[in-house]
Amino acid sequence: MSEIKGQCLCGAIRFRLTGERRNVVVCHCGQCRRWHGHVGAYTRVAQSDLKVEGEVAWFRSSERARRGFCRDCGSSLFWERTDSDQVSITAGTLEEPTGLRIVLQIFAEDAGDYYEVDDRISVRPPGATGT
Repeated sequence: MSEIKGQCLCGAIRFRLTGERRNVVVCHCGQCRRWHGHVGAYTRVAQSDLKVEGEVAWFRSSERARRGFCRDCGSSLFWERTDSDQVSITAGTLEEPTGLRIVLQIFAEDAGDYYEVDDRISVRPPGATGT
C-alpha cells in the first residue's frame, strides 16, 4: 500500500500514513461538529502506521477519547480512543490523491439543522460509536 502524506494548515505538523487505511467515515455528532466547525471526516490506521513530525497537542474530549491538533494553527488532525491501537486522521489534511472515499455516516441523528444528511451514503444505526 502506498504512503499518504498529510499536514496541518501551517505545516508545523507533518505526518505519513503507511499500511492499510479505512475508507472515510463522516461523523455528525455534536463534538465533531463543534471541533471541526461542521462534520468530521476520518480515515483510520494502526498507531504503528502513523509517523508524525512536529508536536501534536491533545485535548481529552471524553473519558474514552482524545483529539489531536496543531497548537500553532489550530488544525484538527487526529481522534483516538484511549484504549485502542488505532488512530483516526481527518481526511481533509491528507495530500491527494488519497484513493479514499466516504463509505459511512455515524450519529446522523445528531446532524445540524442547516444541512441534509446524504442519503446516498450508508448510515450506522443510533447507538453505534467510534470514528
